This record gives sequence, C-alpha cells and structure tokens, in this order.
Amino acid sequence: MAVDPFLKKYQAKSLAKGVVVIVHGAMEHQGRYQWLAEKWNAKGYHVVMGDLVGQGENRGEKPGHIDSFQQYIQQVSSWVDEANRYGLPVFLLGHSMGGLIVIRVLELSTLPIAGVLLSSPCVALAHKPSLPLDLISRAINRVKPDLLIESGITPTLATRNQAVITADQQDDLMISKVSVRWYRELTNAMGLAFEQITRFMPVPLLVMQGGNDLIVDQVAVGNWVKACPITDKAFCLLPGYYHEIFNEPERETVFIQALAFVEVVLQKRELL
Repeated sequence: MAVDPFLKKYQAKSLAKGVVVIVHGAMEHQGRYQWLAEKWNAKGYHVVMGDLVGQGENRGEKPGHIDSFQQYIQQVSSWVDEANRYGLPVFLLGHSMGGLIVIRVLELSTLPIAGVLLSSPCVALAHKPSLPLDLISRAINRVKPDLLIESGITPTLATRNQAVITADQQDDLMISKVSVRWYRELTNAMGLAFEQITRFMPVPLLVMQGGNDLIVDQVAVGNWVKACPITDKAFCLLPGYYHEIFNEPERETVFIQALAFVEVVLQKRELL
C-alpha cells in the first residue's frame, strides 16, 4: 500500500519508547495537534498523524465529503502500518470523530497495537437532528450525496481556551460545511460502534470525556465504555471540560493522565 502523502511524522527528542498515532476529529486537521505532538516527542514518543479524507490539506475538490466511512478506516489502518515500521509499541489516539474511526477500525480488524486512547469519541451527538430533517437527509443522500450543509459546530462549542478559539477562527484549513453523505456515513458508523462492540479488539483502553461536552453525548460515551467487553479499560470523566480536552485550559493535566496510561501499559508489557 502506498504511503499516505498527507501523513506526517514527528520524531521523539530522545531514545523513543513508542509511537502515538493521532487521528483528528471532524472539520479540522492534524496541524491543530502540534502542541500534543511536541508533548509526546518530549517524553520519548514518535508521533504519526495526517489529514483525513476531505479535510485539512487533504480536502481535494470536495471539502467535507466522503463516499464511505470505509475511506477513513482504510486510511487510519495505513497510518498504523506506517507507525509499526519503527518497530516500537504503537498507541492509537483518536479524538471525537477520530475516536469513532479508531473504534470502527478495532471492531473490524486486529492490528499490532499496544493500547488505545479515545478523547471524547463521537459515538452519539449531543444534539440530534429532528426526525423530519433526518428523513430529508436520507432522501438527499440518494440523489445529491455531495450537497454541503452547515454543521452548526463552532470553535466556541469545542473549547473554553480563547487562544485556540481565536486561532481556529483564523485557520483557513478548518471547514464548517459537510456533505449529506458524510452525515449519513457518520450516523451509520455511530450505530455500528454499538452494534459491533463485541468485536472490539482486546487491548488496553483509556477513554477520556469532557464533562461539559456540547458536541458529543457524554452519557452515550459512558454507556459505550460500559458495554465494551474488554477487561483492561478505564473511563475518565473530566468535570467542566468542553469537547476538545487536549485544547482546554487544563490540557497539561489531560496530557499527564494520557501519558501515565501509556507508560503503565509499557511497564506491564515489560513484565510479560
């Protein structure tokens, strides 16, 4: 498989202990995770991340559009393959829709990874469209799947960090519209995340969820974690945090928790 041209690698500052594959969320891009990549690099971890199809520098001619959610699944699977070239333990970190992609990847395949971190994974929306709108989207999906619609998601809904909000408002790579097909594929993937949960790959799992998330349904996230059949799992609810926990004013604390999870997993692997 050809290397994803939009994939980027960030090298550890010292002898590397592992690799973290970061999967960004909807309507954003990997460039927003520079701070997080630098934090991992400083602690001895390479970072691999790229722009998902239809987003960031990978927008192409149809920003915000996909033909199938399978495109995301194949793309992220290829990122994991590339990360494994380092010959080190690989961790998958998915935020929001990126978390949903990671879930679907691990429900559909067995990959050589050491652990998974999910940040406010999009297994259900906090505010669902009305039934009439949902039915209309189904009809449009058949005749005009690439029709773009406003997502309704703004930077102020995602984080309390004013510096991040200002940067996002000036970021030309951010998009505000998504296609009807994209919405239908997202909706289908969210349903499958629950329906096929028993297939989830049995690897150490940490799910971190903002307690004041205005985008993703935090109750649904907790229910997904409870239903996940694996034994080595943890759910961390962060009271008062908005959706983008790695962009919140308290993000240093969030990173410390994520790092602790990864290092404990590595310590356990050394004991085996």
